[in-house]
Amino acid sequence: MSTPVVIRDPDRPSRTPEALAALKDSGSVGLGLVPIGLAFGVLLSHSGLAWWWATACAALIYAGSFEFLLVGLVTAAAPLSSIALTALLVNLRHVFYALSFPLHRVRGSLGKTYSTFALTDEAYALTTTEHARDWTGAHILWLQGFTHLYWVGAATAGALLGSFIPDGVTGMDFAMTALFAVLAIDGVRSSRNDLPTPLLAVLSALVARLVTPGQLLPVAFTLFTAGLVARYLARTRHA
Repeated sequence: MSTPVVIRDPDRPSRTPEALAALKDSGSVGLGLVPIGLAFGVLLSHSGLAWWWATACAALIYAGSFEFLLVGLVTAAAPLSSIALTALLVNLRHVFYALSFPLHRVRGSLGKTYSTFALTDEAYALTTTEHARDWTGAHILWLQGFTHLYWVGAATAGALLGSFIPDGVTGMDFAMTALFAVLAIDGVRSSRNDLPTPLLAVLSALVARLVTPGQLLPVAFTLFTAGLVARYLARTRHA
């Protein structure tokens, strides 16, 4: 009996190295997501909801900060319209992520659908750096899958352990602050040829302060948004 010969397309990367590389790249984010996921599970448990709500919210909503707000809105029996408006305002920033997130590398409608659903702050920060410019679509999907798994697992564990953890535990939220600070530094370092985002934000605030001091916040955000769009158009024109 002859042994079947498996022929693999040399241009198609193996799943195992892609998954291992994505696991390694997502490790630093996982260190920040796990404490916050635990905190979310504990919060949900202490609100009186069953533990499996943490798993369901983390898996199906997967919206980080909005999930913390959602616990309070649900327990207060807030109207559905208020919940929808809050979700829109909290997650509006994701519209701008679409300008530079490498979704075009992800193949297939199913892969693109999941990649869009799992486009979190952490996934965006990791996939838009200089280090990630040669990542394949499979690598991006594996990375998003691992970050999703960290969040669901930590939220579930937090909900199951919630009854053993007192309300007064503090300091867990600092993990996410530190994580975003590190991701922001990496993002600034990887965009050396662009106008740095922090500088663009400061300039927008200064112009708004000088021109319309009574409407500083909306004008500053408008200028900042226009600056991001202009920078994106300039980058794609020279690509």
